[in-house]
This record gives sequence, structure tokens and C-alpha cells, in this order.
Amino acid sequence: MATAVADQENILNQLIKVGKGTEYGKSVGLDKVTKYEEFKQAIPIQDYEQMRPWINKIKEGKHNVLWKGKPIYLAKTSGTTSGTKYIPISKDSIPNHINTARNALLCYMAETGNTRFADGKLIFLSGSPELERVGDIPTGRLSGIVNHHVPTYLRSNQMPSYETNCIEDWETKLNKIVEETIKQDMTLISGIPPWMQMYFDELIKRSGKKVGELFPNFSVMVQGGVNFEPYKAKLFESIGKKIDCIELFPASEGFFAFQDSQNAEGLLLNTNSGIFFEFIPAAEIYNDDPTRLSLKDVKVGENYAMIINSNAGLWGYNLGDTIKFVSTDPYRLVVTGRTKHFISAFGEHVIGEEVEYSILRAAEEEHVHITEFTVAPFVSKNEGKSYHEWFIEFENRPGDINSFANKVEVNLRKKNVYYDDLISGNILSPLKITAVRKNGFIDYMKSIGKLGGQNKVPRLSNDRKIADELVKWSDNN
Repeated sequence: MATAVADQENILNQLIKVGKGTEYGKSVGLDKVTKYEEFKQAIPIQDYEQMRPWINKIKEGKHNVLWKGKPIYLAKTSGTTSGTKYIPISKDSIPNHINTARNALLCYMAETGNTRFADGKLIFLSGSPELERVGDIPTGRLSGIVNHHVPTYLRSNQMPSYETNCIEDWETKLNKIVEETIKQDMTLISGIPPWMQMYFDELIKRSGKKVGELFPNFSVMVQGGVNFEPYKAKLFESIGKKIDCIELFPASEGFFAFQDSQNAEGLLLNTNSGIFFEFIPAAEIYNDDPTRLSLKDVKVGENYAMIINSNAGLWGYNLGDTIKFVSTDPYRLVVTGRTKHFISAFGEHVIGEEVEYSILRAAEEEHVHITEFTVAPFVSKNEGKSYHEWFIEFENRPGDINSFANKVEVNLRKKNVYYDDLISGNILSPLKITAVRKNGFIDYMKSIGKLGGQNKVPRLSNDRKIADELVKWSDNN
């Protein structure tokens, strides 16, 4: 915490030192770079599509392409924008993935004194640990790769069995996980919130008990991958008691931040773990020459797109995530959304953080629980004005759905001045809610082959691809 800026400078120097000997480093003249200002000139901002030709060389078996030697793994991820992506993990970068999860648990133990959970059974709801070979490099889901590196002292307590973890079909796997864990002393449960909820639902269905009653020593829930807030109320209701949560910010590209304290807002940025971070004001991310800031120049409350340079060989890599710092001493942040997940069909530029805030405040007021939701523009081709369409699966429906929609609308107008202008200027109609039937989102994810694992429904789309599919699972059908 105390040496974050100095650590970042050291990491940048180390990356340049190794990177200049690689094929990529030579192509951008990294050998002439000595400081950050020169680094920005040499290394362009790029997304996966722009890095794909270099990744393809690695898949062909070439060495010293983006980093020295060749990766020890390729993490295979189904991107929301690029189809299947293959992210290199090097011998130097694997500790970032393993040690950060450990550090999150150790920070929790040190702060709370709760160490007993480590004696019970722990479950990490993850992808299959079975790996294939691509270009002679072991390849699979990140959660499956990490499974091979669980420390020995946790192995004996880890659930489910290796065989169950290898099951690809999520529903079959879930049934086996429930069978194996329902009679165990589960003390820590970890995963992406919507898939943890499915696990909890199945446990309750089979036992007739709340999860906290079924597992009286369950005291820690570890979660990440999506914003926790929309799922929080329902998860705690399923547990039946308040337990501690540890939030993580991992991705195939690196483990970026973790909740280091139960008493402070935000996640601690992982400033000394092989990744040099850059930040671009979110509104500039698609500019030809955006402002690029290193850690020492960031400000609290600004929305930034996060860029990483790592010892796995990712350079100027636009993750697609937007964050906001809530503190710079130490550097703690919250994830605010995705650069590609926004609605600006009418110039409003509504982001994930704004829609989540708007619906959660309304849900709190009306004592409504939301299972899942997503928002898309409806562009009117004929009579009537265009509007935002919200697809919401309610756990319990509001008494008056129009009144609920109105509350969401008021909240969003307060949060986003451009949206407010479009409504008050009579250019857009107020938002409309389409109720999705129970398990509609799960059925939709199943229909596109993305049920379980690390898959999640985007909160926002700038088109109607998801919306037009979800109509099939609406209450009107």
C-alpha cells in the first residue's frame, strides 16, 4: 500500500527490460524506451483483435513473441466482443493469479481473526480443470488452470471432486456438486454471484433449509466477475443470515484487485504483481490520441478505462473494464462497467453503474428483489418515440410495475444529465419494463450455450441482439 507508485515504476522498468528482447518489443522500438512518456509513444492502446496476429504466432509454436520463451498456459475465454480469445499466461505471471486470491484470504483472516473457515470444506464454483493443447501449450478456462495450482494445504478441504469439476454441462455438474456438498461442513463458498445463487436454490430445494441452516459454519462468501449489488439481497435471503464477503476482480488477463478490508469501500489495486496499469478517462477511450495516466496521476471519482501491460506479454491492452477510484491512499477502486457495454443509441451514454444504481434504489424502496436484468434501446421505426427497454426477472413482482418503472426512471435521470435532457426534451419516451418469466435468463443463457462457468449477461447493450432473444422468455409470451 505504502509503495504502490514506486512498485509500479519498478514493474514498468522490468517489463521494458524483458520486452525489448521480444519480437513485439523489437517491432515497436522498446529498446529506445527509458521512461513512461516514451513508453506511451512506443506502445499503442490495443484490444484483443489488434493483438490477435501476435497471439496467432504463439499458437503456431513460436517463441519470444510477446514475452520471453513461450507461455506455460493459454487461458481460453469467450469474450463478449471478440469470440474465443486465447490469453497467454507466463511462468512470470502465474503467481499473480494464485497469490492474489491467497492474499485476499490472508487480509481477511488478519483483519477479522476468523481463521476457522480454513478447517472446513471450501468450494470454488469454477470451469473444468481439463486442459487441451493449442500450439503444444496447455489451454483451458482460467478457473480450470488455477485449479491445478491450489496450494496443498487447501487441497484436502477443496470441493467438489476433480471428476465432478470436469463435467462440462453446467446443470449436470450442479446436481453432482449439490450431491457431494449437501452433507458436508461447508465453511467457504466462492464463485460468480448468479451461479452461486443457482447452487443455493438447488440446496434449498433439496433440503428444505436455508443455506446458513444447512451449513451452520458457513462464514465466508468469496465472489467476483460481476457487480455484487444486484444479487446481494437474494443471496443473503437464501443464506438466511449475514456472513462476511470478500470481493475479487480477476480476469484471464490478470488478477487486478481484491477486497482487503471488511470496513473500507472498494478493492485494493494489485500494484506489485507483474502488471503496470494505465488509466484513460472513459469518455476518451475511442479517441485517436487519448490521455494516458499512470497511477500517480489518477483522481478519486473519475471514470477510467483500465489498460494493462503485464509479464504475460500483454502490451497497452484495453481490458474493456471501467473503474473509479474511491481512494488514492491506498489505491482502492470500484468497477463501474464495461467500455463496450453502454447505451448511446440517442447520445445519452448511459453506463452500467448508472443503471445498477437506478434499479437498486427503486427495488429497495419497493421491497422488491431482482433476480437479473439487462437494458437495450428500442428504436422506433414508425409511430411513437424511441425508449430504453428494461428486461427484468423479478424474484417478487412490484405491486404496480408502472410506478416501479417511474422510480427507476427518476433515478436514472438524476444520474445521467444527457438522458434527462432527452426525456425532458420529449425526444425519448420514458423507459418501459418487460418482465421476464422465472428462470428466463438462465434459459436464455442455456439456449446460447453459455450456462455456468464464468459467463454472465451484459447489463447494457447498444443494440437489440440480446433483447430480441429475451422477448421469447418474457411474461407476454
